[in-house]
Amino acid sequence: MKIVVLDGYTLNPGDNLWTEVEKLGQLTVYDRTSDSQIIQRAGDAEIVVVNKAKLPASVLQKLPKLKFVAVLATGYNVVDVAASRKLNVPVSNVPIYGTDSVAQFTFALLLEMCHNVGLHSRLVHEGQWAAQSDFCFWKTPLVELAGLKMGIVGFGRIGRRVGELAHAFGMDVLAYDAIGGKEPPYKPFAFRTLEQLFAEADAISMHCPQTADNAGMVNKKLLGLMKPAAYFINTARGGLVNEADLAAALNAGKLAGAAVDVVSEEPIKAANPLLSAKNCIITPHIAWATLAARRRLMRVTAENIAAFLKGSPINVVN
Repeated sequence: MKIVVLDGYTLNPGDNLWTEVEKLGQLTVYDRTSDSQIIQRAGDAEIVVVNKAKLPASVLQKLPKLKFVAVLATGYNVVDVAASRKLNVPVSNVPIYGTDSVAQFTFALLLEMCHNVGLHSRLVHEGQWAAQSDFCFWKTPLVELAGLKMGIVGFGRIGRRVGELAHAFGMDVLAYDAIGGKEPPYKPFAFRTLEQLFAEADAISMHCPQTADNAGMVNKKLLGLMKPAAYFINTARGGLVNEADLAAALNAGKLAGAAVDVVSEEPIKAANPLLSAKNCIITPHIAWATLAARRRLMRVTAENIAAFLKGSPINVVN
């Protein structure tokens, strides 16, 4: 069976081989594929593997041999799942692979905003510590997390792991989730409405999927509810945030800082307003990308394909 990977570079830039997938069929891996190249490259494929390459209905209909789509991610909005269902093409994702990595990175961002470690290290190397009369100095406020409130938007696997870490740091945990769910065993914890969460939390972290209903949900109105000393973190999807509104809030001092690992268009465009916003950390969509997480992603993708070949597909989203 012919397997075509349309955009495999980010999963395997050289340290995460396709060995397990190669065992399952005739494998062709493209590092990157433009929209105009998809039909040509996948036209005779029975299994197509994608990460960010888009498979809308108009493309799916032109892949006559297609039998299965494997998505190299948890989010599967790159595939028109309704169209694939009509074509009797199952689509599988990888629901669990980056939980610990993304949660860890969330706190890397939060702790950087609390302590500005990179800034202070640079100042030391520039000689500013050596020039001090005192044994220490700091250029920004230093913030202790214990006793503060962590607000988590989206209380699924990653959101719950972030809550556990926040609790370990001594924070109260607040959560908003469209579905709700069971309360965790630790205390203090409380579910809140979205508005309550933005108003009460000292740090807000996004962990919900992006849908047609919540695009741009973090806007001027919600940001206006935040405490001036609060932090905003987004490691979920850039489209959840109205970036112009976030930049305006930062520049006006309406929140202490923001850290985003995702933006609305990736790679980031030069005109993105967050690039010139005050107190804004931007990282290049790397929260998911530890080698450990990428190896799990590769393993489960191989399991998804193997299960399909056996006639019992798993992790099917359509």
